[in-house]
Amino acid sequence: MSAIIQIRNVFKSYWRNSLEIPVLQNISLDVEEGEFLALMGPSGSGKTTLLNLIAGIDRPTKGDLVVSGTDIGKLGESALAKWRSAHVGFVFQFYNLIPVLTAFENVELPLLLTKLSKAERKKHVETALNIVGLGDRMHHSPKQLSGGQEQRVAIARAIVTDPSILVADEPTGDLDKHSAQEILTLMERLNKEFKKTIVMVTHDPHAAERALRLLHLEKGDLV
Repeated sequence: MSAIIQIRNVFKSYWRNSLEIPVLQNISLDVEEGEFLALMGPSGSGKTTLLNLIAGIDRPTKGDLVVSGTDIGKLGESALAKWRSAHVGFVFQFYNLIPVLTAFENVELPLLLTKLSKAERKKHVETALNIVGLGDRMHHSPKQLSGGQEQRVAIARAIVTDPSILVADEPTGDLDKHSAQEILTLMERLNKEFKKTIVMVTHDPHAAERALRLLHLEKGDLV
């Protein structure tokens, strides 16, 4: 196995007027291909910031960040957007589904940016929805689905492009206990059966237990 994510001496600060607010301090971390990593820590510890750096949503202030063989800190905005769409699938606490679109249409959205034909897109979408157990709900709108089903649609959307990495920010944070367990079981399956590399931020120790490795962040430091 080789490290699909290599983080070396990464710092991240934000500026509020002339005040510098350090969020991450000298983070170094390797994530192996096929790993399921959970990040825990109190609010404000930098978990989501680190996740956003890995996903190419944000850039480090200092340090090197190599993901899937690309030094993403050195990419321009358009190259970074192209890299993200090819390599990263996103799962958020709130499902971010478009209410006027069906489950099928929501999952298809990332594929509209590709060169796939309509027939190829249909095949990819149906495969992704079948993997998450919603092949029979593809023509339902979000309001016709439960919260757990909506999150499964969101996961299908995240995997439909076959990304190298799945990043999940509190994926069970808005779900009841039963739905949360179903989502975690699905993520375990994506990791074990489909060999997806997953980095998950969570407050929930029960969610963190499902990961293969757990790291804690405290005030911007890995502890």
